[in-house]
Amino acid sequence: MKISDIIEKFIKEKFDKTEIIEIQRNEIANKFSCVPSQINYVIATRFKESQGYYVESRRGGGGHIRIKKIEKSKSEYILHIINNINCKLSTSEVDVLISDLLTYSMIGSKEAKLLKVATSDNVLQLSNELKDEVKARIFKNILLNL
Repeated sequence: MKISDIIEKFIKEKFDKTEIIEIQRNEIANKFSCVPSQINYVIATRFKESQGYYVESRRGGGGHIRIKKIEKSKSEYILHIINNINCKLSTSEVDVLISDLLTYSMIGSKEAKLLKVATSDNVLQLSNELKDEVKARIFKNILLNL
């Protein structure tokens, strides 16, 4: 596992007990022997609103990062993701969204595999400008039909 995956898993495990968590960036960075910007990266890429989270950050000596998990029904959660996907979707964003959908039992392994295959670079042999735009359209359309 990459350090980003480990940090993400650590943070998500905290949601087993509560819907809102507060973390100290420096404490987590020390725990995982990484730089604080790595924590920022994980939060920015894996705890987006489109993935069902609200993030609030407070800077300074007593600063913290507060993350709230948005509880919704399956259809509300999927519609929330669809509405928050931008016009473009990178391969790494697809991977994170699929992982989240699986983690929260919104899709099964077959659906995850179909989403991954349908949006893979091997299938979408397009220019880089169009590829991420087409990925977003395909991803949204598959989710709409689940």
